[in-house]
Amino acid sequence: MNLPLFIARRYLFARKSHNVINIISAISAIGMAIGTAALVIILSVYNGFDGLVRNSLGNVEPDILIAPSHGKTFVPAGPAFDWAYEQESVLNMSSVLEENVYLSYDGHGGIARAKGVDSVYEEESPLGAHMVDGKYVLHHGQVPMGVVGAGLAYKTGINPRFLAPIQLYFPSRTRPLSMSNPAASLDMVKVFPAGIFSVNTEVDSELIVLPIEKMRELLGLTDEVSGVEIRLDPGAGAKELMRLIDGLSERLGPDFRVLDRFRQNPSLYKMMRYEKAAVFLILLFVILIIALNIFGSLSMLIIEKEDDIRILGSMGAGGGLIRRIFVLEGWMISLLGMGVGLLVGLGFCFLQQASGIIKMPGSFLSQPYPVVVQAGDIAVIAASIAIVGYLIALLPARRVAA
Repeated sequence: MNLPLFIARRYLFARKSHNVINIISAISAIGMAIGTAALVIILSVYNGFDGLVRNSLGNVEPDILIAPSHGKTFVPAGPAFDWAYEQESVLNMSSVLEENVYLSYDGHGGIARAKGVDSVYEEESPLGAHMVDGKYVLHHGQVPMGVVGAGLAYKTGINPRFLAPIQLYFPSRTRPLSMSNPAASLDMVKVFPAGIFSVNTEVDSELIVLPIEKMRELLGLTDEVSGVEIRLDPGAGAKELMRLIDGLSERLGPDFRVLDRFRQNPSLYKMMRYEKAAVFLILLFVILIIALNIFGSLSMLIIEKEDDIRILGSMGAGGGLIRRIFVLEGWMISLLGMGVGLLVGLGFCFLQQASGIIKMPGSFLSQPYPVVVQAGDIAVIAASIAIVGYLIALLPARRVAA
């Protein structure tokens, strides 16, 4: 029998002579339960929003992007591209040509990120699922069309129901700059608005997608592209993704960069990770403050049990054994609260996943709050709270002497 644990359990559940100790202990356990449940729920909701962001970016950013290490463009030819195309996990490969241009529409203008795409992208890109007005088409017969982000369309007044064309301008690569007539130094192409899409605020405010041949015409290029986008089968895992990246990097050499989604937009993904860590640390600090109640209840219990301490000491119990009794009792209070909190938090998360009882406000009114429970989060929460509870329990127990 573990004597310190046996006595600590008896002290925890036995009725104290001073009822205030019971009240403080109960408050401590309840506070730990509430803090633990809040951690589980908030981190799970954060995981859900993280998934939403990643899914929305997945409609614009490919699983793998091949870009040049030097310069802006290259010709996508060679055995490395043939090897990638032959892989079973590769769903499609498309060529893109991106550049910042000046966009003008019916008297309104502004800087836009123009993305020229080939027929594979036009047919198989998931961007079409995000249309809010018009249609996702880049050709109407022989007429080139373009689809525009909702924010950019709002700023420039683009409407797919109007007949006015979108004019894109870029400095000419062949004509010198004319100070007397700067407009003569610009190349221009026209596309007609086919639809408006909405992915997220950043993408919506700057992106226009158009046929790659019009972008090449605007930039004065022939076969060059700025990148090759590779989308994988949805069943391909992280291991397969890394295999393809390593294979392409080895075959393409130092002249090319092979980027996964994280390296395509590192600042965004790092910010998302830092935000999650900050939320976790803030809530853990709140739990630390709640755990100080354990310090108070344990200190009062030690005072109440002075006679028991002297009796145990006279029976040969050393100071270390007696201190372990009170450390274990304080730790059991935090573990009890943590266990209840985990059950409540996980129960709420699974209920939200199953029924979606809480809906998102605004434009997301019909969509429930996304909740994703990750085993790693639960393990970190449990370990962190267990450590906090143990350290708090150590403080008053150090003053116990046989």
